[in-house]
Amino acid sequence: MASLARYGDTNAARSDASSARRFRADAEGLAAFRLLADVECERSLSALIESEIIPRLMIAHATSIPDAPTVGGDATIDANEITELAPLALMVEADALLAHVEAILARGVSVETVMVDLLAPTARLLGEYWEDDRCDFVEVTMGLWRLQEVVHEIASRSPGNRPVAPGGRRALFASMPGDQHNFGTVVIDELFRRDGWMTDRLSEAATPDLLKKVGESWFDMIGLTISCDCHIANVTSVIGAMRNVSKNPRVCIMVGGRIFSADPDLAAHVGADGTAQDAKLALKVAADLVRAREGDSLTV
Repeated sequence: MASLARYGDTNAARSDASSARRFRADAEGLAAFRLLADVECERSLSALIESEIIPRLMIAHATSIPDAPTVGGDATIDANEITELAPLALMVEADALLAHVEAILARGVSVETVMVDLLAPTARLLGEYWEDDRCDFVEVTMGLWRLQEVVHEIASRSPGNRPVAPGGRRALFASMPGDQHNFGTVVIDELFRRDGWMTDRLSEAATPDLLKKVGESWFDMIGLTISCDCHIANVTSVIGAMRNVSKNPRVCIMVGGRIFSADPDLAAHVGADGTAQDAKLALKVAADLVRAREGDSLTV
């Protein structure tokens, strides 16, 4: 089932007691999720998360959270911090994982650096754990959910510096139809929003839902993430279909995922306009692509 995921920025203070109640509710939701996963094995994990976890997140984020201090962001992430965070994401609950990340932010690492250089590589490492049979699909899914909760939490405490300008550029981010893990779209959507883009994000959309969204609204850029290499054969047809139905005849389409990081030339092969090694670089590539298309339209 497709769902549009947006979280509004919040800036009013709340009490420690309210925060504690929130994380207790999260823990209860996770316990309920695990029971459902055991009993209702016929249902997909994505459907369980959407019906049991996401509603709790929406309620939680409707409550305001305290402002976080702004830091300079000159510090960097060490590779050991990634290998340390990955097993934590599998073992501890969201509040403990958040506390660990907050300690990293406190030493001067920027929110953007944490997202791109820590949380995104940690998510990829969890995928490697699964492929190496070090954990099962349920464990990976829960770990990714906890990482996603951390993304929303730290982002809402430190809003982006660039306000969205009227008539600004619009982007749609979606995971490849069939992919059940969409953490990459969460991170890149948040970074583009913080950079002043107007963004929409489709979570686990089937192809008809994705095409419907592309055909209904104007987007300057569409970002498609592919987390599972097994879906690469269908990417060309999905990109072609999006171009055919897009309200913007000059829409720019970018692709992302580890398969494109390993072979950037594959992006052109599947019909995309570009790719980037990480989400930070994607901001520049997307801006350059859209600017070039806008320039082309003026000369026609």
